[in-house]
Amino acid sequence: MLYGRTTLSKFLIEQLRGDDALSDLSALLVDVAAAVKSISAMTSRGTLGGHLDATDIRDGQATTRERFNELANEAILNQCQWGGLVAGMVSEELEKPYAIPKEYPRGKYLLAFDPMDGSWNIDVNVAVGSIFSVLRYEGKTAPDVKAYLHKGREQVAAGYALYGPYTVLVLTVGRGTHGFTLDREVGNFVLTHEDMRVPAETSSFAINVSNERFWEPPVHRYVEECKAGISGIREQDFNMRWVASIVAEVHRILLRGGVFLYPRDLKEPARAGRYRLLYEANPMAMLIEQAGGRASSGRQNILDLQPADLHHRTPVILGSRDEVERIERYHRDYDSGEDQPYESPLFNERSLYRHDA
Repeated sequence: MLYGRTTLSKFLIEQLRGDDALSDLSALLVDVAAAVKSISAMTSRGTLGGHLDATDIRDGQATTRERFNELANEAILNQCQWGGLVAGMVSEELEKPYAIPKEYPRGKYLLAFDPMDGSWNIDVNVAVGSIFSVLRYEGKTAPDVKAYLHKGREQVAAGYALYGPYTVLVLTVGRGTHGFTLDREVGNFVLTHEDMRVPAETSSFAINVSNERFWEPPVHRYVEECKAGISGIREQDFNMRWVASIVAEVHRILLRGGVFLYPRDLKEPARAGRYRLLYEANPMAMLIEQAGGRASSGRQNILDLQPADLHHRTPVILGSRDEVERIERYHRDYDSGEDQPYESPLFNERSLYRHDA
């Protein structure tokens, strides 16, 4: 059945052949893929797998989310800890780095991952995913927190898995972004989307409008221009999407184009953004850039950000290059004072909510 089709293992061997600096990277990514298969099997069974308990009277949604997060986290840790390929791992589910058990040899890579992105979607059967990032490690002792605090440009590999109607693994080793579909009949990932490219232009954007009242003026400006459609200054209609899963959003952008925004806002002033830099924003930024797109915090390229801690958060704006650059320009205009702060017409002097005397 696989005759004439490129499997993940074959693809990685060909991509990394002759690169001694990245020896064993293909083996690590195959281990990650094995963990993805386990998580895929778990999510695809839903209630039949015993993980969605309809009789759980405790906050059912939160309990379901926590259960899936824990199981997915364990799947990746257990699959990747024993092979002598990683020196340590960090996860959204762990406050501190995961130390490789003493009975296993340490390798020369660091693995950072979010085991279950979009887990709030689990109980309503909407697509969820896993995200991962790989860094090289040259230390002789067990890595400490500082060992993980590298800019995204130092990643040697990044990827995500999307658990939807079918399971897709999308990854990069710095040589383009490529997608693989899980063939469940034989248990192999098969190359189905080679050298994915993000269109430079788009007519689609994704943002959580429930946070609109907390947005900065540059984001208000961009969204209002899109909403104005063909009658506005953009002179084209835009579609607005929101899935509440960055994996699903990025996958759509890679296939169809678009821009995804989870910008800095004033909802929690002490927290710059929602997404964790090391294991969410950085890997997605690498995938998008390798596909010809752009990823930004609004004010700086995500891959150039210096993480301050393991769970450092950042705003995320990524997708079609022209749109991301436009949003960055709006931030520069606002910061320099060249653009007046945006005010919604609903709350201007002649507002629907104000009656003049």
